[in-house]
Amino acid sequence: MKPVPHGWIILDKPRGLGSTQAVGAVKRVLRERGYAKTKVGHGGTLDPLAEGVLPIALGEATKLAGRMLDASKIYDFTVLFGEETDTLDTEGEVIERSDAMPTLDEVIAVLPDFTGPIEQVPPAYSALKVDGKRAYDLARAGEQVELKKRAVEIFSISAHPEPVEGLSFISEAQGSPSTSSGQSGLKSITLSAHVSKGTYIRSLARDIARELGTVGHVTYLRRTKAGPFTENQSISLDKLNEIASGAPLQDLTLPLEAGLDDIPALNLDLESAQAVRQGRALSGMPQPSGLYCATLDTVPVALMEIEDGTAKVVRGFNLPDVAK
Repeated sequence: MKPVPHGWIILDKPRGLGSTQAVGAVKRVLRERGYAKTKVGHGGTLDPLAEGVLPIALGEATKLAGRMLDASKIYDFTVLFGEETDTLDTEGEVIERSDAMPTLDEVIAVLPDFTGPIEQVPPAYSALKVDGKRAYDLARAGEQVELKKRAVEIFSISAHPEPVEGLSFISEAQGSPSTSSGQSGLKSITLSAHVSKGTYIRSLARDIARELGTVGHVTYLRRTKAGPFTENQSISLDKLNEIASGAPLQDLTLPLEAGLDDIPALNLDLESAQAVRQGRALSGMPQPSGLYCATLDTVPVALMEIEDGTAKVVRGFNLPDVAK
């Protein structure tokens, strides 16, 4: 039996697949390839209707999955104007309509209002709990769901720079109103947003549409970056399944420390590494205070916090080839 692998598989999750199902798919291919039972977890839920970057942690990398949940993310999403659904996406029923269609200039003009710290009301169809029950379960049961506003941060938002299928204009034949700029109204637009944890893109789309004097919902949602991981590092579901057929796992995975690329390394000698493995603090450290990835040679030993010259273990890693 092959030893437990440690690291990341960055899956380009297809639409229609749930995050838990994606984790199950990784477990299945590892099992079929003969790997020992491996702990597997994902670094941030991606709705079944969404696609894109889903970091999946293997072995000791699962200790970093929580950091992925807290990390910022980048999404491309298409807003269809004129209809708002109860789920704020294509899965729900239309609950409000509007004939008002904004111009491209009008959309661009309101985007600064949705940049920086903002407050948003999460969708009724979300996994948040209300009195111990999931909001989406209450909503599906026909109950009125009241969710409180929450503070999030939009680091940047812009109209998508590339031509996207979701960007379309209403022709004059469809009766779009004329504008002083000569622009036709937009039937939909694709935006790109870099957001903090806890941000609901469906709520963002709803609020942008309402600010423009109309209504809207999300018809396309793709995550292009999650924490340090980008879509360029992702593999398809078909590529994942090739592991079971003999594709080298190491060619399709990233090392554990790839999830820590924004954290400086702290190189340890053998004696210090042994102390850290035992959970002991290191004193007299000359490095500035902050979070570090402690390594012995190139092998991660622990995530450590240095404060006033003392380094304490935040999370230890039990990786092979590390001094015992």
